[in-house]
Amino acid sequence: MTSLTVFQDLQRQIEQKIIGQAHLANRLLLAVLADGHLLVEGAPGLAKTRAIKVLSDCIEGDFHRVQFTPDLLPSDLTGLEIYRPQDGTFHFQKGPLFHNLLLADEINRAPAKVQSALLEAMAERQITVASVSYPLPDLFLVMATQNPIEQEGTYPLPEAQLDRFLLHVRVDYPDAEAEHKILRLTHQEALQQEAATATPILNQATLQEARQAVLNIHMADVLETYIVQLVMATRSNHTTQGVVQHIQYGASPRATMALDRCARAHAWLAGRDFVSPEDIQAVAGDVLRHRLLLNYAAEASGMTTDDVITQLIAQVAVP
Repeated sequence: MTSLTVFQDLQRQIEQKIIGQAHLANRLLLAVLADGHLLVEGAPGLAKTRAIKVLSDCIEGDFHRVQFTPDLLPSDLTGLEIYRPQDGTFHFQKGPLFHNLLLADEINRAPAKVQSALLEAMAERQITVASVSYPLPDLFLVMATQNPIEQEGTYPLPEAQLDRFLLHVRVDYPDAEAEHKILRLTHQEALQQEAATATPILNQATLQEARQAVLNIHMADVLETYIVQLVMATRSNHTTQGVVQHIQYGASPRATMALDRCARAHAWLAGRDFVSPEDIQAVAGDVLRHRLLLNYAAEASGMTTDDVITQLIAQVAVP
């Protein structure tokens, strides 16, 4: 079985258990393939936690969930040095960050120091405690969630820290048909409480093979130029007007790299060996959404970053 077949089977299995959230299932796999992290925003009860838990059941690796609260400390994530009085030495006790898959639930409820400890680990793939650096696993994926409804007692992520996330995915309520299927699925699961946990179908070797295959996907030079033009069009020093008039701060070079990796992963997962403009446009919203800061005039007129991205795709010519 090829790595592509394994991933396509994995996507189908996730979609069967996360009904009505096919977009989230696809973006989870894109993050795994592109070796990045994702921020998921949506109301309670939309299967955000369930999604990564289902993924963890189907992948070779360990999973940990951390509920972010205002009293959380950085050491609750990184771990800490524990003193051993019997021999007078310190022993490092690893924290949740050393798991392969980490769910940072309601990340905006924790103060800035905790957010910084998490985001530093995401960027550097290591943590430093007591002047000693500890590498994180090769497979290290953080899925952070945000609740857009409750904003009291929260600490919004600064724009510079949001840039560390590969994707920002928004999930919405399922339609009536999907909700009916959810009702039946949860009832069936309740009747089979003793059912065995799913056997992992994606091992580390297959994952590395898939990531290498994604990197080898062909992207034409004109499409690389198209990606650069999309990102450059968000910056105030761009020679053409258009969406720039709505943006206070544009996307960084991380957006360019993220568009490249995600477009390749999107094409590979669809079974193609080349990137098309549609692949770039399909991932542009989730790649750019959290990297654009709108100005006051745009916000006052009711515009959203999604509106700006839609205009951006319409105005930048496809090669």
